[in-house]
Amino acid sequence: MTSSSAAATPYDILVVDDEPDLRTLYELTLLREGYRVEAAQDLREARAALEHKRFHAVITDMRLPDGLGIELLRELSAGQRPERAIVITAHGSAENAVEALKCGAFDYLTKPVDLKQFRSVVASALHSLPGEKPLQAARQAASAPTLAEEATDNSPLARIVGPSVLMQTVRQRIERVARSMAPVLVLGESGTGKELVARALHGCSHRASAPFVAVNCGAIPESLIEAEFFGVRKGAYTGATQDREGYCQAAHGGTLFLDEIGDLPLSMQAKLLRVVQERQVRALGAVQEERIDVRLVSATHKDLAAEVKAGRFRQDLFYRLNVIEVRMPALRERREDLESLVHALLRRICAESGQPLPEVSPEAMAWLQQHPLPGNVRELENLLHRALALCGSETITPEDLHDGAPPPLDTDGAPAPAEPAAPGMPTDAGVAAPAPTDLQAYLDQQEREVLVRVLRETHFNRTLAAAKLGLNLRQIRYRIQRLQIPMPNGTPDNDE
Repeated sequence: MTSSSAAATPYDILVVDDEPDLRTLYELTLLREGYRVEAAQDLREARAALEHKRFHAVITDMRLPDGLGIELLRELSAGQRPERAIVITAHGSAENAVEALKCGAFDYLTKPVDLKQFRSVVASALHSLPGEKPLQAARQAASAPTLAEEATDNSPLARIVGPSVLMQTVRQRIERVARSMAPVLVLGESGTGKELVARALHGCSHRASAPFVAVNCGAIPESLIEAEFFGVRKGAYTGATQDREGYCQAAHGGTLFLDEIGDLPLSMQAKLLRVVQERQVRALGAVQEERIDVRLVSATHKDLAAEVKAGRFRQDLFYRLNVIEVRMPALRERREDLESLVHALLRRICAESGQPLPEVSPEAMAWLQQHPLPGNVRELENLLHRALALCGSETITPEDLHDGAPPPLDTDGAPAPAEPAAPGMPTDAGVAAPAPTDLQAYLDQQEREVLVRVLRETHFNRTLAAAKLGLNLRQIRYRIQRLQIPMPNGTPDNDE
């Protein structure tokens, strides 16, 4: 049966493989989908075909009689050819697959090739060609929209705010890598907006209409992490009364975002590596594995290379995740973006809360410019939330931001560099807080106080409270239960 997409656009595909049976199988599969297919048995024939014609996609085996298929990829890239490249590698050749992705391949398949996955990958590659709607939207958004445009722009890159060269580079990199299937590692300090990058990558890709599933790897108890990732079959353990899909299955066809991947336990890293390599998962209690089709995006504020050296992170998994790197700069590195960020954040906060949009006085903006903001954009957003709550007029003043207290200055009158502090540890000006005798109990108490305060502010609506704290409903329920926070009688179990 001819696919609708193929029927609408007669795509041309070049298949390169030295095994006649496999070459014929690939040709017949593609012809049935409505594509126009040409075949080559080695690099020489492939180069001759490419010299006389432009194709939409090139499917090549890695090992050919007169060289490696990766040579063809490098030539396509050097010649700035438009063809999407798909590489077929031997089973378990992880290094070849990673090298192919780094050389510009859209995706790779391992032998023996599953024809259903083969058709899916080819269709994805063709839908990611320039001119398709998701990519066009990304390019329009990457052309540095004005602040007025950003307020109403729903394009995937609209929330990556800032006119600085650093942020222009980030937007351009997102646009370039979004159309690939290569895993992406987003690096940056806490609060810089790594999840925004992941969502932009998803929104700019051909997978934009499919699920985006975000997972905080540090928020799941180690005893539950395998079930959460891979799902559970009924009867797998006591209490498993029905089948339940995991994050990997929920993201099928879309993007799986693994936030704080550096916090993933070593035992789970080995299982995730297999999923990345084989693209198959086995739910707890299941007999057979099932194929998944996900784009993997990871993020961390840790130095994973140092974690590998310390033995806390698997080198082979790091090698697979770090195919393409996107680094989000800290706010102190792009101070020229501060004014744009303030206005964009205020517009969003006011739109969500239904408040009128206030002005920001020049004195308040100067106060923010002097403040070190070690928590980056997240800290800036919290300050603006506070200012909106305290603002008694139509203009935000420095007093609304921080009770009128000046930011800490060094001896030259410039903002003092932020000193690293343990999360949640109270500090007084110039006085170090005494270390708690029971760190875990201290941290639990701090977390409990924050949760109780936010729950009261939201009238114990767990969905709203989770959103304010950057959590999902499952995570806040787990914390409420672990910290034994009492909920008022009659509070519904599902706040959605």
